[in-house]
Amino acid sequence: MYRLLCITAHPDDEAGAFGGTLALYADRGVEVYVVCLTAGTAARNRGAAQNDDDLAQLRRAELLLSCEHLGIRFCEVLHFPDGKLDRANFHEVVGALVEKIRRTRPHVVLSFAPDGGLTGHPDHAMAGTFATQAFEWAGRPDRYPNQLAQGLQPHRAQKLYWATADFVLADRMPTAPAPVTVRVEVGMERFERKIEAFMKHKTQAPLFDRLRKNLGRAPTEEMFHLAATREPREAKLESDLFEGVEE
Repeated sequence: MYRLLCITAHPDDEAGAFGGTLALYADRGVEVYVVCLTAGTAARNRGAAQNDDDLAQLRRAELLLSCEHLGIRFCEVLHFPDGKLDRANFHEVVGALVEKIRRTRPHVVLSFAPDGGLTGHPDHAMAGTFATQAFEWAGRPDRYPNQLAQGLQPHRAQKLYWATADFVLADRMPTAPAPVTVRVEVGMERFERKIEAFMKHKTQAPLFDRLRKNLGRAPTEEMFHLAATREPREAKLESDLFEGVEE
């Protein structure tokens, strides 16, 4: 069985940035895992939360509902500080992700690019930066040897993809997106399921209309950049994240 690990920054990223693709592969029987670095407590939209602890609890519950709607059975929220990932301890965050890669042993890893995706969000950019380094280091026995002493084994995932697009949002900070090398056709039904999954994040209700407007520019496909591969290869256009992947 194929395994896909998606590394995000906040609850709701799994739906807004990756939802159609995650639903597609879950429908195909791929084991899909989502690891979210923060509980999203720096959000301006806070629903009924009275404090950060309330908001963290709400957003973790919303993530579970969203993943369930997308067909994802495995999701986890880590403890890193929302809005401050650019100041987090690099070695600690990468180590946490290396541990997740070594435990889940994915064939493919999916995250943001260092530009921060369509929104250019600094936390998205850092999630992609941490995920990229974890992809490289998870397979090296000289990185985080304490994990190996506890029984984990190095794991070399076969492909790393960054989310990207062939357009930018005019009302956001300037970004330099990674070139599109993959177009995953998810279809209108999964696009709508992705929107529905995002709407499970009820604390973020003020964003619902904006999300549909922004994503409606390419409703039935999600775009990615092949950032790294286990085996050296030439770049080529793809339509399937698991093209050429060995079980």
